[in-house]
Amino acid sequence: MIGFQMLNYASPSWIKPCTFIPFLVSPDAASVAGKNYSVVYEFIIVGFSNFPQHLLPAFFLLFLLMYLFTLLGNLLIMATVRSQRRLHTPMYLFLCALSISEILYTLAIAPRLLTDLLSTCHTITFMACASQMFFFTFGFTHSFLLTVMGYDLYMAICHSLWYNVLMSPRTCARLVFWSWAGGSIMGMMVALIVFHLTFCGPNEIHHFGCHALSLLKLACGKETSSVTLGVVLVCVTALMGCLFLIILSYVFIVATILRIPSAEGRHKIFSTCVFHLTVVIVHYSFASVIYLKSKGPHSMDNNTLKATTYTAFTPFLSLIIFSLRNKELKNAIKKSFQRKFSPLSS
Repeated sequence: MIGFQMLNYASPSWIKPCTFIPFLVSPDAASVAGKNYSVVYEFIIVGFSNFPQHLLPAFFLLFLLMYLFTLLGNLLIMATVRSQRRLHTPMYLFLCALSISEILYTLAIAPRLLTDLLSTCHTITFMACASQMFFFTFGFTHSFLLTVMGYDLYMAICHSLWYNVLMSPRTCARLVFWSWAGGSIMGMMVALIVFHLTFCGPNEIHHFGCHALSLLKLACGKETSSVTLGVVLVCVTALMGCLFLIILSYVFIVATILRIPSAEGRHKIFSTCVFHLTVVIVHYSFASVIYLKSKGPHSMDNNTLKATTYTAFTPFLSLIIFSLRNKELKNAIKKSFQRKFSPLSS
């Protein structure tokens, strides 16, 4: 038997509406508490569909500009670090790995978000949704790399004499590998756990993407509540574990800075940590927003806006902080532009 669901999104006349969305109904496929349910094979991403239509072009322009800035900015950082030999240090190696992680993360989410803002056909297949969820959870690589960068600052400040030995190129490569492996494992684990459940309808995801917490609300079965609790605990444990290690690194860093007799020396060393500490604060402030539930009639719309702070604004702000607060990187970018466009003067 075939069921149909109609979308009533208002849209401009030049946009072809996605009027009917079929999903298969199998009375024997899923049964919960003795009742028959329809098995969902595709989802409808509500996203910003409930927002006033006149705001959607503004949202589109805002997210497009942030996405392009984030993409091009991270590519510029990677190209600058590669071309400047004096930037071939562990800190900038980790920064390049962070740039690659942000490019992949935004590339998997932003194009779909921009497309849905201009379209009324918001369906996404089962496999495409699972793939997008993987990249949503892959964002934990950002937390792992920030933890590694905190460890690098700890080694550079607290063990400066042994720094070149302890932070060898092989060690740095291993730290980057395990950060990427950790993010990949987190993404695969959460995606496999969530999509192992049965989805019996409704099939509307009140989010602009296939986020795990939003998708778990659509699952049915006795194990759904335990799986939801498990996913939340895994995500929160990973975030808080990374935050604990970062705080621990800064405890030793502050203790070392306080032992420096001159105020100028303390200020110089602390200034090297400011950009990393600022990004950590921004990252965890916006990440915590995802787990704060709004109450009230507009809670779903508020949750959609809250999610954009972590998925869109965090990479955007991180790029600004790393490129503007880090004078060495900023000067290297200026020199790269001078060599490119004014070779005679350089």
